Amino acid sequence: MDNPIRLHWLDPRNPRQPFPSPSLAMRDPNGLLAIGGDLSATRLLAAYTQGIFPWYNPDEPILWWCPDPRAVLYPRDLHVSRSLSRRIRRGGFAVSVDRAFGAVLEACSGPRGRRTEGDATLANRTWLGGEMKAAYQDLHERGHAHSVEVWQDGELRGGIYGMCLGRTFFGESMFSRMDDGSKIAMYFLCRQLAAWEFDLLDCQVASGHLASLGAVELPREPFLARLRESVAAPGRPGRWRFEIDAPAPAAHLPVPAYAP
Repeated sequence: MDNPIRLHWLDPRNPRQPFPSPSLAMRDPNGLLAIGGDLSATRLLAAYTQGIFPWYNPDEPILWWCPDPRAVLYPRDLHVSRSLSRRIRRGGFAVSVDRAFGAVLEACSGPRGRRTEGDATLANRTWLGGEMKAAYQDLHERGHAHSVEVWQDGELRGGIYGMCLGRTFFGESMFSRMDDGSKIAMYFLCRQLAAWEFDLLDCQVASGHLASLGAVELPREPFLARLRESVAAPGRPGRWRFEIDAPAPAAHLPVPAYAP
């Protein structure tokens, strides 16, 4: 009988402890690699550099994943449907980047309305516990995590947030409170990433929604090989600003309060 697969334990007191090789990840559940550790910036940056990400419920220990295959979207290959193209041309909304990161986190962690089903998340994530939100807020303040916000009638109605290392953007979660809200956020994010010559937008786990936007699946090893080159390239740390044409919100627009 084969030896049983055992999860690698990460010591929460040692954020510099190396991760195990992603090749040791479990097949069922797909990609589960390690358990424990902490969500310090040191550990999270090391994880994303190796294609590993945390994904767990608030009442569980921290779980670390590297699934096979991996869903990715090449920014220049974003599929814009006719209906989305018409919606963008019609306007009536504004977009910003890194203006309301905390509010996007909060919206991604909230309950999903019927309108957003199938249009709200990357990696099918519909939760974000307080510990996770505080960790990504810290990464945002360090210049590694970013958000795109969609505004309508002065209110935050859609958005996406994620991590950036080198020329890879790691999409974490999206939300919509209007028709096509998350798709509009993805459209302007991909346009900006393409203008900056980014290589990848990591979507983690495939879904029908992501496939409709042009996401494809890569086997783990080719994904990790491309990721190693991409994260070694010069990145864009710090707060982002759009360098593409985008309908900007009014300068006086209030930003929703957020307290991690």
